[in-house]
Amino acid sequence: MKLRLPLRLPPPPFPAFSGRLHDARTATAVGRVLGAAVAVCFVTGLVSHVLQHPPAALADGLPSRPAWGYRLSQGLHVASGTAAVPLLLVKLWTVYPRLFARPLLRSVRHALERLSVAVLVASALFELFSGLFNTAQWYPWPFSFVPVHYAAGWLLAGSLLLHVAVKAPEIAAHWRRRSPGTLSLPAGDATDRRSLLLATGAAAGAVTLTTAGQSLTPLKGLDLLAPRHPDHGEEGLPVNRTAARAGVTAESVRDWKLYVGGPRPYEMTLDDLRAMPQTEVTLPIACVEGWSKAARWTGVRVRDLLDRAGAPEGALIRVTSLERHGAYRVMVMPHTYARDPLTLLALRLDGRELPPDHGYPARIIAPNRPGVLQTKWVSRMEAL
Repeated sequence: MKLRLPLRLPPPPFPAFSGRLHDARTATAVGRVLGAAVAVCFVTGLVSHVLQHPPAALADGLPSRPAWGYRLSQGLHVASGTAAVPLLLVKLWTVYPRLFARPLLRSVRHALERLSVAVLVASALFELFSGLFNTAQWYPWPFSFVPVHYAAGWLLAGSLLLHVAVKAPEIAAHWRRRSPGTLSLPAGDATDRRSLLLATGAAAGAVTLTTAGQSLTPLKGLDLLAPRHPDHGEEGLPVNRTAARAGVTAESVRDWKLYVGGPRPYEMTLDDLRAMPQTEVTLPIACVEGWSKAARWTGVRVRDLLDRAGAPEGALIRVTSLERHGAYRVMVMPHTYARDPLTLLALRLDGRELPPDHGYPARIIAPNRPGVLQTKWVSRMEAL
C-alpha cells in the first residue's frame, strides 16, 4: 500500500501571537536602545580584550592611567550586556511573526537577508547569555570562553551592521515618534506601545540596578541579583581563585624567596622586602567577570626592584606565580605598568599582612589592569 504525501506541508507548530505590537515601529523603538547597549558592550569588550590579551603591536605600549580605567570599562561592559538581555528578548518578541513568515524564501536576496538575520539572532543570544554565565563563573560548554566570546562579538557586530544597512529605509521611516507606518494603526496601539516600552525600560533598569553594585560600590546595597558582592570575601575583598584551588600551601611558601632577574639578578626573602622602603597606594581589583573594589595596598615599588637588578627602562617583565597550574600562572607586564610608581609588589592589604587567598607572601597590584593579571603568590620577576 502506497502512502501519498500531502502536496503542502502544514506550518510548524510555533506559538502564534495575536498582539498588535509586532510591527516595525515597536521593533525600531526597542532596537534603538538595544543597539546602543550592544555598541557600549562591544567597545568596552574590545578594551577588555586588548588589555587582557594585547596584540603584538600594543604589547609594550598599553596605558597604565587612569588607574580606574579598567574598572570603569569592564563595569560598563557587564552592565550594558546585562541590560541588553531583556531588551533583546522584547526585540525578538516584536519581530517573531516575521521570523517564520511564509514563504520562507522568496528570492536569492530574501534568502541572504534571512541568513543574515539568523546569524544576528544566534550570535546575539550566544554572546549575551554566555557573557551572563561568565559573570557567574559557570561554563557549561567544552570550549574556552575568552576566544570564542571574542570571535562571536565580531560576528555579532558585523551581522548587526549588515542588518542595519539592509533595513535602513524601514528604520528611517519609523525612527521618529510619529511615522507614516503608525498613522493607520488603531488609536489604542499608541498607549499599548508606550506601556510595552515602559515595561521594557523598567526591566532593563531593574536588572542593571540590582547587578551594577558589584562594580559601582555606591549601589552595593541594591546588589541583589549579581553573583558577587564587593564586600564579600576575606578582608572584605572578593577573590576568584583561592590558594587551595591554585595549589599554594603553607609548605610551598615556608622557604619562599623572590627571584628578580636582570643584568644583576638577585634573591630576596620576605624580611628583606619588608626592610625596603614601603609605598602605600589605593587601587581597585577589577575582575573580568564584572565585580571590582578598591583597597589599600602596601609594598615595594616594582620599578625599585627592577632598578636594583639593572633591568632596562623599556624591558617587558615576566612575572611567575607559585601556583601549579592555570592560564595566568605566568604574566608579562609592559614597561608602562612596571615603571608606574603605583605598581607594587604588595605585601599588605588594608594595613594587614596579605591573606593566603589574596596572594601571600607577595602579589602584583597595578593601575588599569584586569584582575587576572594582578598575579598572586609571586615567585619570580624577570626583565626580558
